[in-house]
Amino acid sequence: MRKAKPKKRYILPDPKFKDTLVTKFVNHLMVDGKKNLSFNIFYNALKIVEDKSGENGLEAWKKALNNIMPMVEVKSRRVGGATFQVPMEVRPDRKIALGMRWMIDFSRKRGEKTMEQRLAGEILAAAKGEGAAVKKKDDTHRMAEANKAFSHFRF
Repeated sequence: MRKAKPKKRYILPDPKFKDTLVTKFVNHLMVDGKKNLSFNIFYNALKIVEDKSGENGLEAWKKALNNIMPMVEVKSRRVGGATFQVPMEVRPDRKIALGMRWMIDFSRKRGEKTMEQRLAGEILAAAKGEGAAVKKKDDTHRMAEANKAFSHFRF
């Protein structure tokens, strides 16, 4: 066990929207330390979203992220030699992290040509409440609902 709790690292807001959530998302999106490229991909994806939907890109992205973030998840818990999938509430910071991770992972798996188009497609789909990332959230919720009987094993 560690002696002291690690200090919380604070993230600087992004240059365009002055939003720390955007910077956090770009940090998740970043590969090999290429942050500038990640910012360009994100901003261009929001521009594509604005062109296709006609609404503000940042608002569409936030709406999509809210549609993806899970409320409950299951965690494995060993009780007396048996392993149970126990439904748990998701902490707020983990909720955001999972939503971002799922959005990025499923946009990388899409079929469009560039990452900007893939991310824009996933944002548009998630804002409407469809797409692979929203399906993942629904599956997680369904799994928690199915294992509701083991909720008394919470720790």
